[in-house]
Amino acid sequence: MKKLLKPILASTIIALILSGCSLPGLSGSTENTVKISTMTTSETQVIGYIQKYMIEHYTDLNTEIVGNLGSSIISHQAMVNGDVDVSAARYTGTDMSGALGMELVSDPKEAMDIVQKEFDKRFDQKWYDSYGFANTYIVAVRKEEADKHNLKTLSDLKSYAGNYKFGVDNSWINRDVVGYEPFSKEYGFKFGNVYPMQIGLAYTALANKKMDAVLVYSTDARIKQFNLATLEDNKHFFPPYDASPLVSKKLLEKHPELDGIFQKLVGKIDGDTVIELNYEADIKLKEPSIIAKEFLEKHNYFEEE
Repeated sequence: MKKLLKPILASTIIALILSGCSLPGLSGSTENTVKISTMTTSETQVIGYIQKYMIEHYTDLNTEIVGNLGSSIISHQAMVNGDVDVSAARYTGTDMSGALGMELVSDPKEAMDIVQKEFDKRFDQKWYDSYGFANTYIVAVRKEEADKHNLKTLSDLKSYAGNYKFGVDNSWINRDVVGYEPFSKEYGFKFGNVYPMQIGLAYTALANKKMDAVLVYSTDARIKQFNLATLEDNKHFFPPYDASPLVSKKLLEKHPELDGIFQKLVGKIDGDTVIELNYEADIKLKEPSIIAKEFLEKHNYFEEE
């Protein structure tokens, strides 16, 4: 019976959040406590602790991590309900199609403008400019292959793709707008063979030379683990998923000093940096709280900003 308690509790929490109810301990901010939500990914967990330690470093406020919310939509509902004050990391494309119910756009700046305006207008929340990275689909090849053929962008694959085995996410291949057929049309080439697979298997398949190219996530730690080269989406085919903090404007009105703290993090975590942070968590199995503290100490809490 004990093994069932955690799944049952998690399901109860999710159901109550989505229904607009709150649980004890998840009922909005207590006085002088900032509640920061993170999802199940190491990426959001590390960033959540970065925010926590930044706030505690620069103010007398208390902070609390509300962790392991299962998705952006659950994190969104927790914000709308007032159960949390901050979403550690939210992604433009995810919330355009999810919380906002809008069509995706290909231009990162346009996507950012839309989510910033709409979250301000609809939810009274401030969507900050990006940390400096996006978590989106990206095509990877082995580094030696990239070096051999000077592969830097997806367009560079045109002369070689016909001989390549391409491993792709099961959920991506048949998508109407951003799936394989529209991708092939946009870039003007097709791969020799396409193999649907779980995205988690794609990294090892590529590293073991079972595949020649694979579709992966751009911030995944396994890119570093297997020494893979990622190719620039030079035609901007994949929708933008730039990551930013999202903060309740009610909190910012109450504690205006927090605005400057969140601004300090804009542009400070680029793609290579977040892969390194994820590598520390997912491959070296270091605690996100420790990774965050070491990152901030290395950068002196961005005090010069």
